[in-house]
Amino acid sequence: MSVIADRLRGSDAGPRSAPSVGTLPELKAERVSGDAWDQIISAFDEVCQEQMFAFSAVRWPGVTCEPTVYWHDGQIVGGALIMVQPLPLRLAEMAVLKWAPMLADAARPDVEDIRAAMIEAVLAEYSARRRMMVSVLPAASTDEKHPAYLALRQRGFYRGSSLLFPNRYLVRLRLSDAEQRKSLNQKWRYHLNKADKAGLRFERVGADALGTFKQLYAAMTDRKQFPDHSAYETLDALMGVDEKLRPELFLVHLGEECVAGALIFKAGKRAVYLYGATNDRALPARAGYFMHWHIIRWLRDNTTADWYDLGGTDGFLGLHQFKKGMVGEAGLIRPVPPVVNYADSRRALMLGTFAFRARDALQHLRRHVDKLRSPKAQPDQPPYRPEVDFE
Repeated sequence: MSVIADRLRGSDAGPRSAPSVGTLPELKAERVSGDAWDQIISAFDEVCQEQMFAFSAVRWPGVTCEPTVYWHDGQIVGGALIMVQPLPLRLAEMAVLKWAPMLADAARPDVEDIRAAMIEAVLAEYSARRRMMVSVLPAASTDEKHPAYLALRQRGFYRGSSLLFPNRYLVRLRLSDAEQRKSLNQKWRYHLNKADKAGLRFERVGADALGTFKQLYAAMTDRKQFPDHSAYETLDALMGVDEKLRPELFLVHLGEECVAGALIFKAGKRAVYLYGATNDRALPARAGYFMHWHIIRWLRDNTTADWYDLGGTDGFLGLHQFKKGMVGEAGLIRPVPPVVNYADSRRALMLGTFAFRARDALQHLRRHVDKLRSPKAQPDQPPYRPEVDFE
């Protein structure tokens, strides 16, 4: 209780001086339907699958999704899919923003002012009017410092939980083939050269080939015994949305056999590796290297994305080495910052903080159970040591 009390007194809040709201752009908030939301954000620079209504409605069935767009000078400048989550015993609710708020145009000169104005609008509605704790998890930034996170801390948000393995691996896409190969780690490049001679065939396929990928994925998870905490159950919903937001499906064949596949979120300025699968013949043929190399080239030539986000590692050293080699010299490894929380109501802050502590304890317990159930799939990556100072 003393830790909570300290936080309520502001000892961990950082500078409490909020920016003058009068200096920020004046925004108009508009709640929209889920279908309209997914259509609108398909043109956003910062769109991501976690902010899609089609994804969240399946992934988080116990929450209420409230898609909200923000207008300035007659145009939509950004938005957030705000998830209203009931706390245990229905004692309160909290508003959760994951990878949000998103900017429609990340290149405009006043991006941080627009982002700050959206946060003010969220706080006015959910913290001040509806008396909820507001919890924000910003996405990993390509900046060495994380301006969005720092702005939230300066606004008075409290630092909350951190991911156990927060690093995200970002491949730079706007390079020529020669520049991209030069960027690759030497060992990664060696395996790619071997894969080029293995007789593999890469192809982009439609949603009608999803069954082939599912069979590959099921066989892989059974073989590797990895505990699957992904959002795989959202796959059918994601493949049913408009083409702009629908993930791309790629397969790799060795002869007539499909040996590898991947689903890639391609909208916006950051493409994301969602799911991948391989079979036993993929490893000696280096099919994973071959597949990702051609995905990088396809994204460069067919999308507006500047980065290819490979996701995290869940603590597996082999994944870290594979992804780090692909990121190479030109790419970046950046951590997702900690969650930050804010509430005008002390009661809302206390209840929300306890809820997060309970969730963290449950996740640690689940990981322990996973180790007992899946002895072949235990995380072996060294503990995370931040390379970015968020404070």
